[in-house]
Amino acid sequence: MNVLLSPQPPVFPHHHENPRLSPQRSLSPFHNMTSRKRKADEDGDETMSPRSSPTISARALARPAKKVRSNEVIGRPLALPRLLETLDTSQLRTVLERICESHPAIGHEVVTQAPRPSVSSALEVLEGYEEKLKSAIPYGETSPEYTYYRIKEPLVALIDALSDFTPQFLPPNETQPTKSFEFLDKATDIIHRLPNWEPQAYRHHKESAYEEISKAWALVINEVGKRASGLNLHTQGWDQVLSRHNEQSGGRLSSAINTMSTSVSWMGSNTNSGSGGSSDSNSILNQLMSGTYGAPVRVGPW
Repeated sequence: MNVLLSPQPPVFPHHHENPRLSPQRSLSPFHNMTSRKRKADEDGDETMSPRSSPTISARALARPAKKVRSNEVIGRPLALPRLLETLDTSQLRTVLERICESHPAIGHEVVTQAPRPSVSSALEVLEGYEEKLKSAIPYGETSPEYTYYRIKEPLVALIDALSDFTPQFLPPNETQPTKSFEFLDKATDIIHRLPNWEPQAYRHHKESAYEEISKAWALVINEVGKRASGLNLHTQGWDQVLSRHNEQSGGRLSSAINTMSTSVSWMGSNTNSGSGGSSDSNSILNQLMSGTYGAPVRVGPW
């Protein structure tokens, strides 16, 4: 009895529990069947999709490959055109000379393809050497020995350049006598401006330059004399130009003067005969100028 009558503590529902539980919905008996049917339909659609079709999968579409542009920044040398833009004339010439020395075929190609140097371009190079010579001259009073050894290197460079450029404008390489005389005229002026040394031992550079340029004058004069019998030498005034150079050089162009006298000897005799006040109307020069040279000569009284 005590057991039956023992008081039991009341049990209160937890405040989180819902005291009113909704009754569980009963599932339709067709639920499982519908789910299985939908799953079967989905499986059927997947097996019949174009992606899984053997006909279409055999003809895979070839897509063009996209060009991948690298965003990576890395150091690299300049391309040839850009590199050449950074070189000045001296650097470019040095590089070209080394390439031509290593590959003679390329050097020959450069010689044959390069344009012929003009008189003005050659003289510009020579004047550049002359400016270097002037810049090397010491200031103030110095001994001839010190001055000579101070300017010897640019002096020899100028003489060598004259020796190398002069044959370019001589026959048969140069076929236009006017260009030959124009170059020789200016080149001789450069030789006139070379220093005059007091010791004879230091004068051999200038003496040798006069000797070489005199031979060059003689060669061109001979060639012109063969073509026009010396007429162009006189009418264009080159005989007077050479005479002035010979006088300024102290008679060091005597070989060229002798060649000129031989080529225009008939004009020299004409000049001497004209010293009395009148020129010979029957001279070869006057006949050439009047157009009567080669006309038949009358013989007899008629």
